[in-house]
Amino acid sequence: MGKDKKAAAQTEEETGDAGSYESKIKFCSKIANPLAEEKLCKKVLKLCKKASKRKQIRRGVKEVVKALRKKQKGICILAGDISPIDVLTHIPIVCEDHQIPYIYVPSKEELGAAALSKRPTSCMLLLPHPPKGGSADDPDAKEFAESYAEVEKKVKAAMPVF
Repeated sequence: MGKDKKAAAQTEEETGDAGSYESKIKFCSKIANPLAEEKLCKKVLKLCKKASKRKQIRRGVKEVVKALRKKQKGICILAGDISPIDVLTHIPIVCEDHQIPYIYVPSKEELGAAALSKRPTSCMLLLPHPPKGGSADDPDAKEFAESYAEVEKKVKAAMPVF
C-alpha cells in the first residue's frame, strides 16, 4: 500500500499535477461559490501575504466573525476545501449582511501559507487599513492600497449581487 502512494506521488511529480489549480479544485466543496479562478487566486494570495506582513489580517473563523460583527471592513477570503464545510457556512451570510466582499480559494494550506503561518487557515479577513496604533506612513502603504483596490474590484465583480 505504501508503494502505491509513492508511485502515485512520483507520477504526479512527473506530470506536474502535484500542485496544479485543477487538482486543488477537485477537493473544493459544492457550495464554494464564487471560487477564484487561477489568476485571481494568485493575486488574492499575494495580497494576503502583504497584508499579513503589515498586520492587516484577521485569521480564523472566530476572529473573522468577531471582526465582522464589530463592523470592520475588508475582503473575506474563505478556503473551499474545508471539511466539514458547516464550520464556515455562516460566514458568507454575515458578509452579505455587512456588504463585505468574499471569495473562496481552493486550498486551506495555501491560505495558511499566505498568512505566514505553518498551519492551514479556513478563512481570513483582509483589512484595508492598519489596525489602531499602526502606522500608514510606510513606503509600501501606497502599493498595498493599490493592489487591495484592484483585488477588491475583481472580487466584487466575481460575487453574486447583494
